[in-house]
Amino acid sequence: MKLYIGNKAYSSWSLRGWLACKQAGLPFEEVVVPLYDDAWEKRREGDEFAPSSGKVPILWDGDAVVWDSLAIVEYLNDKTGNTMFWPTEPAARAMARSMAAEMHSSFAALRRKHSMNIRQVYPPKTPDADVIQDIGRIMELWAQARARFGGEGQFLFGEFGAADIMFAPVVTRLVTYSLPVARFAPAYMNAVLQHPFMQDWIAGAQEEEWVIQQFEADPV
Repeated sequence: MKLYIGNKAYSSWSLRGWLACKQAGLPFEEVVVPLYDDAWEKRREGDEFAPSSGKVPILWDGDAVVWDSLAIVEYLNDKTGNTMFWPTEPAARAMARSMAAEMHSSFAALRRKHSMNIRQVYPPKTPDADVIQDIGRIMELWAQARARFGGEGQFLFGEFGAADIMFAPVVTRLVTYSLPVARFAPAYMNAVLQHPFMQDWIAGAQEEEWVIQQFEADPV
């Protein structure tokens, strides 16, 4: 398999697709494509990006091509026998899938006003009301998952899985912008950040030389 991703410092959807590939435990080639450099518009016209109209991540597996992070999760879930990504208990699986889908389609204010930048930590500022609303909903989801299905594990449904993959970039945003979280949340956030896959990604982000100024601005 070959996975095309954007800059590790900034590309939240790439992080999700990459974590999914790591979670699957299958060999894959990683191709980092710098976003928004002088060659970006021309590069995204290449055949490897045609199915996704130039968006990353995009996963090629022989003749099969999958883009969009949640689709990559589901493709790899099928490929690994439905055992690596979702909880086995039906109620837990239903909740995990719902949370992943909500993460996929929601929280526009948090995404728009606090873009992912793993290499920075800004001092705390009072977030806008719509961002606070997004964070509140995320805290509610995390609390429900941990209370109902977290058990003795460190992650949302005990073991690291698809729901944690989908929320991993949110964890980095909360840290980068020193955003307010519930008292229970730092333990979960630290578990995500200390996961070996996340440590590998963060190390890769630190080694990148590319700087995208539009993602370096501390929100007012």
